[in-house]
Amino acid sequence: MADEDELQDIVADEIEDEARGVPRRADISRRPKIKDDLLDVFKKVEEGYRDQWNRSNDNQDYWDIYNCVLTSKQFYVGNSKIFVPIIHNAVNARKTRFTNQIFPQAGRYVEVTSTDGTRPDALASLLEHYVRKAKLRTKVMPALCKAGDIEGQYNVYVSWCKRKRHVTWRALVTPEMAEGMPNPAMQPIIDIRHEEIEAAHPEVEVIADSDILVLPVTADDIDEALEEGGSVTILRRWTKAKIDQMIDDGAIRADAGKELKDRLQKKVAPEDVNTAKTLADAAGIKGVQGARHALVYETFTKLKIKGERLLCQAFYGGEQRILGARRNPLWSDRVPLLSVPVEKVGGIFKGRSKVADCADLQYGANDAVNLAWDSAGYSMLPIVMTDPERNPRIGTMIMSMAAVWETSPKDTQVVSFPQLWQHGFEMVSACKAEVSQTLAVSPAAITQGTPTAQRGKTNQAQVAQEQQVDILNTADSVTVLEEGILTPMLTLFVELDHQHRDQDITIRSFGEMGLRASMETIPPVQMDRRYQFRWFGVEAARSAQQIQQGIAAMNVIRGIPPQQLGGYRVNLVPVITQLVENTYGPRLAPLIFVAPEQQLPVPVDQENSLLANGFEVPTHPQDDDQQHIRGHGQLLMQLQAQGGGVGGAVKKIQTHIWKHMQQMQAKQQAQMQAMQQQGMPGVPGGQMGGQAQPGVAGTPRIGAQPGTPRPQGPPGMIAPDQLRDPSMMPRRVG
Repeated sequence: MADEDELQDIVADEIEDEARGVPRRADISRRPKIKDDLLDVFKKVEEGYRDQWNRSNDNQDYWDIYNCVLTSKQFYVGNSKIFVPIIHNAVNARKTRFTNQIFPQAGRYVEVTSTDGTRPDALASLLEHYVRKAKLRTKVMPALCKAGDIEGQYNVYVSWCKRKRHVTWRALVTPEMAEGMPNPAMQPIIDIRHEEIEAAHPEVEVIADSDILVLPVTADDIDEALEEGGSVTILRRWTKAKIDQMIDDGAIRADAGKELKDRLQKKVAPEDVNTAKTLADAAGIKGVQGARHALVYETFTKLKIKGERLLCQAFYGGEQRILGARRNPLWSDRVPLLSVPVEKVGGIFKGRSKVADCADLQYGANDAVNLAWDSAGYSMLPIVMTDPERNPRIGTMIMSMAAVWETSPKDTQVVSFPQLWQHGFEMVSACKAEVSQTLAVSPAAITQGTPTAQRGKTNQAQVAQEQQVDILNTADSVTVLEEGILTPMLTLFVELDHQHRDQDITIRSFGEMGLRASMETIPPVQMDRRYQFRWFGVEAARSAQQIQQGIAAMNVIRGIPPQQLGGYRVNLVPVITQLVENTYGPRLAPLIFVAPEQQLPVPVDQENSLLANGFEVPTHPQDDDQQHIRGHGQLLMQLQAQGGGVGGAVKKIQTHIWKHMQQMQAKQQAQMQAMQQQGMPGVPGGQMGGQAQPGVAGTPRIGAQPGTPRPQGPPGMIAPDQLRDPSMMPRRVG
């Protein structure tokens, strides 16, 4: 009977496919040809996980080093059990430096380029919103940087997350809205309402390298592996609740999920454990009774369906159990896994761990410090040497305050253990310096030439040179993250937003609260049509030196005569806005420069609607003050007759009217001063409202380099003599 039902389901799927093609949510795992192909794929996947068993073991040892766990790798076994956190501190230092470089203090991380040359600020704000919702700065990137250094590979999985909340809130019901409600006084009443809110945003998951398998292992990237007939597999660990969620999402079949949950609840005797399968991460039921979980292979591979090779997602539960298979659920038909090596190794997909080169030094430092600590303990205890034939009362030689030893001083001698711990700590310092230099923790602290003790005091030029090397090393490392992880992640964010969000979303754009901090409504966007995305955080935080060089270059550009531009017109607005944004951040930059469209006067009716809702509205210099005062006065009388407004509207209207009166008085005074100055010779007007010319105090000369302020520059200022090429020798200081 079960076989007949399965055959009917297969026939129904075939009829559905013939009618409208292969849908993405349809399960195809029960088709005989697809099932055989998937079993062959999963057999290769199991072999692949066994082949990378040694790499997984090495990564576990490297994680033990980072977590400061003493293991059997140590040669010395004594009384002391001390772990020197050399690699732990080095990896944390790299994590802090890389995270700050990727996420600059300016707060702008995304650059969006459109095909028509316009600036899609709304889409950029949407991506910034998703970056904050996914907690890339606090949760994802620190863990990813540490995992990359320890395992040699960056791995993240991007998915769409939905969360529902049942909220209760107070609503103000006006007399017009309260129809049919008992309200004899016709006053606004408070109504308690309930609503279900759904929050949806992209979710980024950092995955361990031992849980990732890409076949063939010689592929350069994931797309190449899939095109060559390979597969991409993620090892998942599911509980009963997760299995129910996957059934509801249509990822696995209901019957296969029920069988998997039954196996989780089944009691297994210790003698039934398959030792051969515990030696590798094979799919199946793992764990002890009461804390068991299912190991499931989530595999992406291309299967031949109706004569066409399509990217499919399949789940395997071990022992010839295919839980489900379907077409790639992403409309963009991309694999949601992003994986790149920290340092590319030719001819292989995965990279090599950065800790692998320092592991033996860490073990040696641990042995040295434990030897030194034991030696320090011995050196603090005195050694008493005595002749037992001449000193028959050895038992009376007690270590105590004011003790009396009944023996001849010539026959007894007190010595101390050698101070060997000093040499041990010197060995630890040498290991620490070598590990720091190998991991490039701080080139400014680790000199690149002769030791400091031999060459004397380091001058400013040498410090600047080492800082420049530090900048280059950091930029090289974070560029791998930018191009391999962050930029493709932004593309996945937009594609997931296009697929799952079918309603407008309201997010906050940058600007001043209430004025330019507008709430933008963003419709669903098109995919791979109009926009290109790039992670801009790395370029936005290169160094203060580049900002100084940009100022110097801008002075040169604005000093070029128009006849030498060949018809081109210089537009310094992008340079100035970028400079101000990098210096003061996106919160203050919109307040420094006001766009022309924001300088237009606002009609009286629009100002009244904002004032009635409790917003503060600024006055505009081009407003007709008398007309505005009359219009606002009428609104003020209406609100006072109704018993006031919301949010202190009456007081805000009175303040706004007072500002109009002050502005009208200032205009009259300025007009009277202009009439008095007309026809008066000798009144300087060159700088009144005009552009500052070269040589005017407070403005740089054309082509001038920014010099060091006197008598003292601000913290972090780089002097012009330090703007040097790192390959050049520093200036000798006498």
